[in-house]
Amino acid sequence: MNKALLVEQIAKVTKLPKSTCKAALEGFISVIGQALKKEKSVVLTGFGTFSVMKRKTRMGVNPATRQKMKIMGKKVPKFKAGKALKDLVAQ
Repeated sequence: MNKALLVEQIAKVTKLPKSTCKAALEGFISVIGQALKKEKSVVLTGFGTFSVMKRKTRMGVNPATRQKMKIMGKKVPKFKAGKALKDLVAQ
């Protein structure tokens, strides 16, 4: 499902205009992104937790040249599903 289909489904369930649903979804994404940028977690009870994970610097291999190279550490977004979401998917 892509963003347009998600907006359409939200509009169908909530009976709100698509423009309102699109604005709400974009606001939701923006707020989560800003929180993660500040390295804060976003916990949605029953749904899951958005957080930032720090990857360590590691050694890798360039597949084209087979030379060893250093892959720098970085921060990446992480999502951990909550119990209610896991139970819903498992049914």
